[in-house]
Amino acid sequence: MPTFPVRDVVHATPRTRIISIDLRDSDFAFAAGQAVMVGLHDSPLRKPYSIASAPWEVSKTGVMQLLLQVDDIGALDPHLELAAPGTPLDIEGPFGTFGLRDNVVEPLLFVAGGTGIAPLRSMIMEHVARPGSSPVAVVYSARSAEELAFRTELDALLHAGRVRSFFTVTRDDEGAWTGRRGRINRELLRIALPSPEARCLICGPQQLVNDVRRFLLALAVPQEKILTEHY
Repeated sequence: MPTFPVRDVVHATPRTRIISIDLRDSDFAFAAGQAVMVGLHDSPLRKPYSIASAPWEVSKTGVMQLLLQVDDIGALDPHLELAAPGTPLDIEGPFGTFGLRDNVVEPLLFVAGGTGIAPLRSMIMEHVARPGSSPVAVVYSARSAEELAFRTELDALLHAGRVRSFFTVTRDDEGAWTGRRGRINRELLRIALPSPEARCLICGPQQLVNDVRRFLLALAVPQEKILTEHY
């Protein structure tokens, strides 16, 4: 089983961390949207994490990023709580079929809840790097504006005209957020949907995935165009 050191650990949001894993001098290959099983070196405990980096980013920098959830008492998942720069991690994979088709030319809708943005970020960054990439819309829901991971990057893509993004927060009733509030609903998806023929990729909690899939079917999106992943 291959072992790689942690390059860095940073706060992404108040409840998430980004672990950067050093893959330099390795031949690790994966497709955007895939996941890996990760654990501390020689520990029997492994958990799956979607890869947040695009394949081209890993090829260029030698770094693969994972987005980790932090629980409400502030502790990282126990098996990775000791992860710090230099910590060796055992990695199995990649695995999974959640992802883009090769040479996709159809419009794309990405829908994420919470840390479900991780595999979608990988696919978004992979897609927009391709010449002549098709239209992309991103719908992203989190508890509060502070919990929107990778928001700076998504805002940059929005301002560059590469994606249309739609953020909504569900629990920040007292915050200064002036954008959309509430759960992702059919009306928001209707506004965001680039085309009824768009390929739609959804990742997040099971209830969000089920609801979004149902809304998209009601908007006449063909069932075969809807791909889902949940946690």
